Amino acid sequence: MSHRKRSRGEYEASGHQLGIGDTLAMLRNNGESADGERSGDTEQRNGETGGDWQVAESRGSKKRKKLPNKDTGNYPGIWHSTHARLNSMVKIGDLQNLALYLLADGTAPQWVSVKHHANVRKVVVLMVPGLEAGMFDGQVPLDGPREQHANATDDAAETDSSVLAPKDDNDAATASVPSSSSLPAPKKLNYAPDDYYPIKLVRSRLPEPLQPLGEVFDHIWPVRTPGDDKNARMHSPLAAFLTAPILRSKEDKKAKGPQFPAAGKNWVNQRTTVPEMFATTEELLEEGYVLHPAHYNGTSTAAAATERREANKTTGADGWIDTPGIAKLDDGGKVAEPSNEKGSVTAGWKVLTMDCEMCITSPKGVTPQVFSLTRISIVDWDGETVMDDFVKPADSITDYLTPYSGITPAMLEGVTTTLPDIQKKLISILTPNTVLVGHSLNSDFNALQITHPYVIDTALLFPHPRGPPLKSSLKWLAQKYLSREIQKGHGSTGHDSIEDAKACLDLVKQKCEKGKSWGTSEASAESIFKRLGRSIRPKRDKVNPIGDDESRIGAVVDWGEPSRGYGGQANITIGCENDAEVVDGVKSAIEGSPDGGPVPKGGCDFIWARLRELEAHCGWWNRSKLVDTDALRSTTQSTTSDASLQSVVAGTVNNITQIYEAMPPCTAIIVYSGSGDPRELSEMQALQQKFKEEYRTKKWDQLSVRWTDDEEQKLRRACEKARKGLGFIAVK
Repeated sequence: MSHRKRSRGEYEASGHQLGIGDTLAMLRNNGESADGERSGDTEQRNGETGGDWQVAESRGSKKRKKLPNKDTGNYPGIWHSTHARLNSMVKIGDLQNLALYLLADGTAPQWVSVKHHANVRKVVVLMVPGLEAGMFDGQVPLDGPREQHANATDDAAETDSSVLAPKDDNDAATASVPSSSSLPAPKKLNYAPDDYYPIKLVRSRLPEPLQPLGEVFDHIWPVRTPGDDKNARMHSPLAAFLTAPILRSKEDKKAKGPQFPAAGKNWVNQRTTVPEMFATTEELLEEGYVLHPAHYNGTSTAAAATERREANKTTGADGWIDTPGIAKLDDGGKVAEPSNEKGSVTAGWKVLTMDCEMCITSPKGVTPQVFSLTRISIVDWDGETVMDDFVKPADSITDYLTPYSGITPAMLEGVTTTLPDIQKKLISILTPNTVLVGHSLNSDFNALQITHPYVIDTALLFPHPRGPPLKSSLKWLAQKYLSREIQKGHGSTGHDSIEDAKACLDLVKQKCEKGKSWGTSEASAESIFKRLGRSIRPKRDKVNPIGDDESRIGAVVDWGEPSRGYGGQANITIGCENDAEVVDGVKSAIEGSPDGGPVPKGGCDFIWARLRELEAHCGWWNRSKLVDTDALRSTTQSTTSDASLQSVVAGTVNNITQIYEAMPPCTAIIVYSGSGDPRELSEMQALQQKFKEEYRTKKWDQLSVRWTDDEEQKLRRACEKARKGLGFIAVK
């Protein structure tokens, strides 16, 4: 076999230039290359031509070390290889694993080429909802009015002149951006290579507002949001990045088959106290709860939350009551622990489990239907009945819903107790140290017209195996985890609220005994910040080179109060009211505070941030958004409502480039949209939910909503469209 000798240019372009010095370094390091995988003499020697200085420890003395220089062979880089053979879209989890590979214990990615990953100092991740692939190839016109943008992706036709790079033999992924209007067959998703290969960005062919991105990034990557194909659901793109899988131990890897903690085979109990199971502000909002003022008092979203309650008629003037004596969330649980309760899982708290039954009081055929309270049952921690009252609705009952509520006309004969009477009784029972437990308590609270800040919802404690927005029924949870049959044996009388309340209570008690991860996917997942915190900074990146080991530091910069959401486990959380503050917050997290606070000196290793003004302009809103949605609307109204899409996109791109320019050398940046346009999906899901609700209580010819195979396929197409996002990757 003959071998052609490479030219000098080919040799230098290969990036594998081992000279005599490198060979000697390899011998000294027992065969390990000195190309940047380990900080050593080679990195110092190769960096002598330039770069920023750092102080590093060497043999007990401080030695100055430089960052790798781009002109040397050990500078980190991330790029799409022309020889790659992709067979599926990149997922948000793949982007997360890339960040973990650069900073912690992630595995080497197979979908992208990474060079000298150990020399990456920091990682900045930006989530930019509203950024669509159609903006890059003209399918979403940036110079049109807002209404035109809303329908552009549905009506756009394929264009012959791509604004991106044309396809050639040297780049297998230089066709056009995957069209958001070109949907695969609804029953079986068949993707072509052009759907999942990255597309090369050519600055001169991009719309003017997007051209700065062509100077920072080489490719635009199609990124698919996680979801459920069977039920046409899209999962949270925020959670997909900020929740990382827990690495399995060597012993676990040897075990065959799926490992589920509820199986109990090798489960180790982790005692959990009641306060650890409280639903967070974000969870309550996502479930549609009306928030108690303690959840937003003293925050930047207080005014917006108050206005929303007034608009939805859920204030005291509308008959609603808030548990008194609780101004802030910290006011609860301050009662001194009795000596006989020291160390108890409930110490300092009074746990009550509630279940309510409702009947329909709206006229037949009228939508939306009105559900009114007809029975309330409360049991305490010992299972003793505290309250079990029937209630006479203010309006006449048109459907007792006996198969579901267990209420019959005979049960309500002679009942004179009204809703205001129940509210007064509840006020005498509920205290600042009371925890209310139940299954999907938001519907009970709506019927009672009350708010309470401390809630344990078993629908959240034991999430559906396929993820939200699906929920497991209380009957299924009792059967699986308690080996108990409930809501059975009553014939046509339906549920028993006392029985349901005790089932919820026993589920919470089991959770306290087994651990918070029992029965959830959290047994195999954790916050990305917790996982990064177990990784130690290399000596070259330590703030104090001769001090103790330093853990990686993570930060979240987001609208509203990020410390109450997925950023709760981040070392640093910075709340903002607009994108300009997000940019400043990211810069602060990167650079750090000279005096060590609030951002530690040297800055953070990992920063996740979200730019939302483009999302506001596009109107990507649904009920699962955080409370800061209202603040976002009002804050951006003056700046984006009258602005064109072009100017908002230009401002967002400018914010991205500002952050890139503020990053130090050897910093990786990942930008992802999170999803495609979710509005049509939200509309179809709301229509489907309305159909299901009516189908349970009405006759077929009385349904106001039609749901046939046409609607089902439209839902699936909308879901697939919403799950098509995009991403960008670069190293400065």
